[in-house]
Amino acid sequence: MSSKLIAPSVLAADFANLQRDVEMINKSEADWFHIDIMDGVFVPNISFGMPVLRDIAKHASKTIDVHLMIVDPDRYIKTFADLGSNILTVHYEACTHLHRTLQAIKAEGMKAGVALNPHTNISLLEDVITEIDLVCIMSVNPGFGGQSFIENTYNKVVQLKELITRKKATTLIEIDGGVTSKNAKQLADAGADVLVAGSFVFKSEDQIQTIKELKAVANS
Repeated sequence: MSSKLIAPSVLAADFANLQRDVEMINKSEADWFHIDIMDGVFVPNISFGMPVLRDIAKHASKTIDVHLMIVDPDRYIKTFADLGSNILTVHYEACTHLHRTLQAIKAEGMKAGVALNPHTNISLLEDVITEIDLVCIMSVNPGFGGQSFIENTYNKVVQLKELITRKKATTLIEIDGGVTSKNAKQLADAGADVLVAGSFVFKSEDQIQTIKELKAVANS
């Protein structure tokens, strides 16, 4: 049984003290940096773009997991590789030719991820699951941090795990949105491999301790 990974979401960090927060993640038991890029078109919010990611990558000493919530992500695949992304996740709903997009991400030396909105059915990945390194199940509607967890997520994790097993794929399952120590174990038990946590980590009094406790719960 592989260890469950924790990926603090930089979207919830203090942007006025970003280097401090990046170094906190470096020192913590977190495994990845989760970085949301939003364009204000695919989602009703704008987060940050290439210069901020470039500066995060300068200081980050762990895997950089970039989640593109943008239209036409194909335009920027090489750019995000050059900026230091290790994993690049695109939204199923934003890709006309998903298989081609996955191949393009891998051609740039990155792991290829696919994110699914809460309304998008797991079965739509049936024909490409063996090409996907990571599926990010959105457990809130994408665009804003601090939202409440959608309970149907547990069912989707179970369905996705069944698909991965049946197809003999090696795909990791990531959960993004509303993750806390209260639902981490249930998500892990359902089959989740990576838990993204934003507000739960960054709004806590002791962020390093919160990450440690969340990882312990997920792996209990």
